[in-house]
Amino acid sequence: MLRQFLTSSTIAAAVVLTTAGSVAFAQAKVDPKLPEYKPVPGISGTISTAGSDTMANLATYWTEGFLKFYPNVKVDSEAKGSSTAPPALTESKINFGMMSRPPKEAEMSAFAKKKGYKPTVLNSSIDMLAVFVHKDNPVDALSLPQLDAIFSKTRKLGHSDDITIWSQAGVDGPLARRKISLYGRNAASGTYGYFKDVALGDGDFKDIVKEQAGSASVVQGIAGDKAGIGYSGIGYKTPGVKAIAVAPSAGGEALEPIEENVYSGKYPLFRFLNLIVDKQPNKDLDPLRREFVKYIFSKQGQEAVVKDDYFPVPAVFAKRQLKSVGIE
Repeated sequence: MLRQFLTSSTIAAAVVLTTAGSVAFAQAKVDPKLPEYKPVPGISGTISTAGSDTMANLATYWTEGFLKFYPNVKVDSEAKGSSTAPPALTESKINFGMMSRPPKEAEMSAFAKKKGYKPTVLNSSIDMLAVFVHKDNPVDALSLPQLDAIFSKTRKLGHSDDITIWSQAGVDGPLARRKISLYGRNAASGTYGYFKDVALGDGDFKDIVKEQAGSASVVQGIAGDKAGIGYSGIGYKTPGVKAIAVAPSAGGEALEPIEENVYSGKYPLFRFLNLIVDKQPNKDLDPLRREFVKYIFSKQGQEAVVKDDYFPVPAVFAKRQLKSVGIE
């Protein structure tokens, strides 16, 4: 597997780079140094996307904003999971893949075998994967080894015992003797793959996990199940659930899924939300794709990220992404 999941130092470096050398973004605010998007003449065609359910609303916000500048552009989009993006891009059925995880080595190799080069991965925005419980559940924090013992049958992160009832997770009261009810995504999901890699040490999920086709369904299930626990992007939080703090190790500091912890790189379940693009070496993107990428990394495009409750990238990082597809 191509292990491109980000480390704390990686994300910290990405968001701390400022000309003054100080930390940018204690809160999820759009960098004022990002450029305003300005339309250009002659843009037409269809923006076609496939992939991540987590990014479905974000893709809609981006295309709706883009169409305000180019009302004649058409949109064709579907969101059935990150694993659907690489093959669709490989077969030229779409012009943008949406992935809430990095492409796997096999996916990159399949593309390269057909095209002669690998696709370009653009880190468009930042997401925190949250662990949700019912709003009335008294548990406030769990460690990654505990989550592994709750969700996995292999316990690769080293917890000594299988955790099956809430008392084993430190819960007292009426819920203590209840069996833990598990909610998650299906294997097509990038969220599934990310949680499997980070929270399960790439181990195996228990067979009793209630796999859902969408992130909203995970949260809805937990909201209606007092013994429920599951994982989803933080943007899917509703009043019926609460997001608990997560410690990276047994006995470590439990960190809440809030802005300061993702921008510091301390929260253990963070990731980039990615676009994958077919960028031929030594050849410019066509005008439609060029302008859509420019829009995404503009002030307006990153404002859409905040609107969808994800976290924007700073201007220096956006510039780096644009340069990777030949946009200066």
